[in-house]
Amino acid sequence: MQVNISGHQLDVTEPMRSYVSEKLAKLERHVGKITNVQVIMEVEKLKQKIEATLHVAGAKDIVANAEHDDMYAAIDLLTDKLDRQLLKHKEKQLSQLQGAAAR
Repeated sequence: MQVNISGHQLDVTEPMRSYVSEKLAKLERHVGKITNVQVIMEVEKLKQKIEATLHVAGAKDIVANAEHDDMYAAIDLLTDKLDRQLLKHKEKQLSQLQGAAAR
């Protein structure tokens, strides 16, 4: 999995990079076909925003946004959203495969 992290009006520090990479690595246990992740961190006045786009093989891109007063809390919110979306995607794929086998 290739992770691209960029900052908009923000210097992305090494601890932030490692925290994001650590959190995104946990998403691979649901779907091992994540090829590329684009993460954009942004500061807008007092709000810390983060957006991520996951490129999953055999599926459309999965996009999630989160904002919070603390960047690390925003990263946690983002990974929770991505986790839910990946689980939903995985369940949908399994139900399609099981439906095709039953026919």
